[in-house]
Amino acid sequence: MTAASSAEDNVLVIGAGMAGIEASLTLAEAGAKVYLVEREPLFGGKTIKYEEVFANMECSTCMAAPKQQEVLQNDRIELMTLSEVREVKGEAGDFTVGVHRKARYVDAEACIGCNACFDPCPVSLPNEFEENLGERKAIYLPCPGALPNVPSIDTERCVRFTENKECTLCQEACMFEAIDFNQKDEDVELKVSGIIVATGSDLIDSSQLKELGYSGEGNVYTALELERLYASNGPTEGTIQLRDGRTPSSAAIVHCAGRKDTGYCSAVCCMYSLKFVHYLKDKLPDTTVHEFYTDMCIPGKKYQEFHDRMKDKVNLVRYDELSVSPNGGSVGISYKSGAGTNEKLDVDMLILAPAMVPSRGAEELAGMLGIEQGGRGFFGSSTGSPAESGKGGIYVAGCAQGPKDIGQSVAQAGAAVGRFLSAASRGFSGE
Repeated sequence: MTAASSAEDNVLVIGAGMAGIEASLTLAEAGAKVYLVEREPLFGGKTIKYEEVFANMECSTCMAAPKQQEVLQNDRIELMTLSEVREVKGEAGDFTVGVHRKARYVDAEACIGCNACFDPCPVSLPNEFEENLGERKAIYLPCPGALPNVPSIDTERCVRFTENKECTLCQEACMFEAIDFNQKDEDVELKVSGIIVATGSDLIDSSQLKELGYSGEGNVYTALELERLYASNGPTEGTIQLRDGRTPSSAAIVHCAGRKDTGYCSAVCCMYSLKFVHYLKDKLPDTTVHEFYTDMCIPGKKYQEFHDRMKDKVNLVRYDELSVSPNGGSVGISYKSGAGTNEKLDVDMLILAPAMVPSRGAEELAGMLGIEQGGRGFFGSSTGSPAESGKGGIYVAGCAQGPKDIGQSVAQAGAAVGRFLSAASRGFSGE
């Protein structure tokens, strides 16, 4: 096991989405050495899946990419992708953290990101980053523009690793000799004085919501699937189309998908559902759009202004009960309106706004860190303040603590770092 230096002035940040990035940059500015651990081969979190962000419909890449570059160029931040925390020992000021780091099998210094290694690979499979709407190879970048711009080999799919075949096609295609099959996974031991948890959140599995008709096929889509259809670097290069290639002439957006199952409001779904009205009308101005909601959550002045801009572009329908049934090339919606009448509607495309849930592995990580999860399964309470574990020295920020939007996540990351620095009762030397 590779060991790091002593804990003094070292901080671990778990999760490299926007909250983790903000926390890392703030800590580095204060003079800390930051280990930024991310289990995916790229960093930036779910924000980099979006083309635009509400309420001002800003370019998501324009917002995220400069921060990502700051991380990559900051000598005080060590970005550890393809890495997961496996063990945490110690107490505030003196933690020992075991991190398992997967081999990328590509030399980051030798690789120039030309992607010549992709085409020869004999394996094609659904691309999880693209919500399975596109394909990737066993050696891959999750999407164009991914950072770090260095491919990795999926050893659970590569025939060299799964079938013990001496396949060297990607290696032969690389004129820079960047493919290195001799790389090995490693276990790293980090000594840190504090830990910031920013592991984000996932969406509830929509296939569990039988009444809403989602199967991963047909014309019922999740929010993230629509995000990737609209994205210029997505599987259709920004063309919104159905799985059979048709252009939808009518669409419906259903709020609160899974709210009854989770028992809470995710708070941001109403706003990103209104963002989808903008998406659809931007690319398909003649499309009729219906939006089904139970309650409209509009937290703040700028969101009210955004709602007011969008409401005239969509047919807003308040519902109490709703069910979905595929009907050939269309989707049938049966619902009880807010007025108590039973209604039906057929549309070409249905988009679900699924509830936000704790990220994969949250329960296991909470056990390692000694953090009590709230009733919703997220870390800490729902107060919005940075949660602190019973051990001390561990703070939680962003969607790991509970559902929130990007701005709130970034603000809370700064607050969590402030709380940590204050509790440490010292500054960092910066030497």
